[in-house]
Amino acid sequence: MSTPFAIIPDDGTPLRVVVVGAGGMGRAWLRTVESSPLVELVGIVDLDLATAAEAAASLGRPDLPVGAGTAALASDVGAQAIINVTVPAAHHPVTTEALAAGLPVLGEKPVASTVAQGLSLAAAAELHGQLFMVSQSRRYNRQLFEAKRLSGSLGAVGIVSAEFFKAPHFGGFRDAMDHPLLLDMAIHQFDMARFLLDADPVSVFCEEYNPSWSWYRGDAGATAVFEMTGGERFVFNGSWCSPGQETSWNASWRISGEHGTVLWDGDNEPVSSVPVSGDAGSSEDPGQEIAGSLRDFVSAVRTGSTPMGQVHQNIMSLAMVEAAILSAANGTRVSVDTLLEDSYQQALLAERDPAVLEVLKSWTSVRSALAGGSALTGGSALAGEGIRL
Repeated sequence: MSTPFAIIPDDGTPLRVVVVGAGGMGRAWLRTVESSPLVELVGIVDLDLATAAEAAASLGRPDLPVGAGTAALASDVGAQAIINVTVPAAHHPVTTEALAAGLPVLGEKPVASTVAQGLSLAAAAELHGQLFMVSQSRRYNRQLFEAKRLSGSLGAVGIVSAEFFKAPHFGGFRDAMDHPLLLDMAIHQFDMARFLLDADPVSVFCEEYNPSWSWYRGDAGATAVFEMTGGERFVFNGSWCSPGQETSWNASWRISGEHGTVLWDGDNEPVSSVPVSGDAGSSEDPGQEIAGSLRDFVSAVRTGSTPMGQVHQNIMSLAMVEAAILSAANGTRVSVDTLLEDSYQQALLAERDPAVLEVLKSWTSVRSALAGGSALTGGSALAGEGIRL
């Protein structure tokens, strides 16, 4: 099977990248990029040129090129890839522009503001034959990989639970969001559960609420029960306004199986009730958070390997968030396949690029297209699925 995206062969020089978005998270990415030998920062894009210039100066590079247009600056400086660290509302237009310019993209989570927009981006990646990877940075944690390794000795795993209790006073947009916990944070734990189980969501029942002392306008607490494709249940219980005895930012995890249990507090080595061969901590080291995402992205672009967070795979994590919010709003269990089909119809109606629309129309089902996306390449057909690209 041919590689689904263009490869940039390793010529011994760092990958030339432009970072789009110079806000708080953008600054974190800029520092990570500057410290990595795998990439070279060649420009910063931000609608506020003064903010971009300030970010360049903070790196000790006041002469670094800055601009307000992604494709234009990338062309001017000879960039080979884009790192999109804009606000979620800008993920779709910025990534679409970069893919159309023939540039692979590493983007901050979520993939887009909506699943429908995510489907559009998956189709655009297929159309242009470029990698679009979403940085689900909390997957890049050696202890998480160790928890998954240990869970392999539990026999059939039936229950995974995550407890997340923090009390951050962010101020700004999070305090005013409608669903601050589910939209801005829980996607991390939802995505981590998919990784631990090697499974995708089937349905969810969720309740959102806001404790009386909450400083958030929207609901800062939620409990969700997901049915996964292997029949397992993933239970998320969390709050963003619970001071005292707080959990890790990674949450506190329990993996329950036929023969025993694995516990991980999110910050220290996981432990298992079942003896496991191999030294503690002997699992693969994926790198740490956004530095690990960056390493995975560069490796994929250089070799054609499929990274964690490849757009077709990652959409299912956002689908978990949307399904949970819909369930809480309606007070009913929500089918993820129904949500995907509704999002697909929305994507067809909203798509303005005729070529991307044709790719979307060629999909026989959303779930099969997403499952097959990591093995697809522009102009090919996926055997047995009838998907024309």
